Amino acid sequence: MTAPTTLFQPYSRLVKIALLGREFEVPENNPLLRCLQYLAPEDVSYGRFCWNEDCQYCRVTFDLGDNTPSRPALACRLIAQDGMRVKELTTEIRYCLRSLKLRQPE
Repeated sequence: MTAPTTLFQPYSRLVKIALLGREFEVPENNPLLRCLQYLAPEDVSYGRFCWNEDCQYCRVTFDLGDNTPSRPALACRLIAQDGMRVKELTTEIRYCLRSLKLRQPE
């Protein structure tokens, strides 16, 4: 028998990120997709994510604050940082985060 594992990398604090303009606190030192799972555990767990860059269902666009460029990334590989602002999400991520009632795309 093996000991149960945690989904998250070790963390000692929560960092603030913004998803489509709404602020949330998530565990530091974790990939953004795991942080989204922290916010909506059941729904993200059942998403069609491969967690290894193959599926592209976790593509996001983000920046790190004012006067920083927006960049595309895969949430399964992007480590969440304090002050990160996620500006665009794929339809799959939006669906998995529906309980958070994020704003609709323009």
